[in-house]
Formats: sequence, C-alpha cells, structure tokens
Amino acid sequence: MKLEPMDEFESELREAMLRWPAPPSLKRKLMEQRRQRAQHRHARAMWWQRIAASAVLAAAAGGAMVWHNAEQRRKGEEAKQQVLTALRIANHALEEMNVQLAQQRRYKQ
Repeated sequence: MKLEPMDEFESELREAMLRWPAPPSLKRKLMEQRRQRAQHRHARAMWWQRIAASAVLAAAAGGAMVWHNAEQRRKGEEAKQQVLTALRIANHALEEMNVQLAQQRRYKQ
C-alpha cells in the first residue's frame, strides 16, 4: 500500500510525537551536570572572593604605607623646626656675645 505524501507526513509526525520513556541514565547525567555547574559557580565565587580579599589587603597595606610616610614626614618637619629653633637661639646667643665683646673692647680702649 502506497501512502500519499500527506499520509506519510502524518505518519512520521505521529511517530515523532510518540512518548518514549527516558533512558535510565538520563536523571543521573542531568544531576551530574547540575552538580558540576554548581561546583563551577562555587569555584568562580571563591575566585572572586579571593580577588576582593586581595584588593582589600592591598588597599589596607597601601593605606598603611601612606599613613607611615605621612607620619615620618610630620616627624621630619617637627625635627626640622626644632633644629631651626635651636639655630635661632644659638644665633641670638652669639649676637649677644658679640655685642658684649664689642662693649668690652670699647671699654678697654
């Protein structure tokens, strides 16, 4: 019996639409894929967390270095001011000594 093209198409369509039972290993394969995807997501999240933690540590270390440098600069400026003050005091004392020496020379002459 020869089927007409439409009957053949309907037959193929009916056969394609038949419900076939899933292979027994399908559920296991799907669950394995799901587990692998979850592990991959977890690994990626851990990677990003490590990058974020590294960035925070680097920022903290950089901040500490900047603070330390600023503190050293402040101490250096403070020491500079102390030296300048000591030099002004010494200069003033030398000027007074020169005045006294000049007065003594005038009295001796």
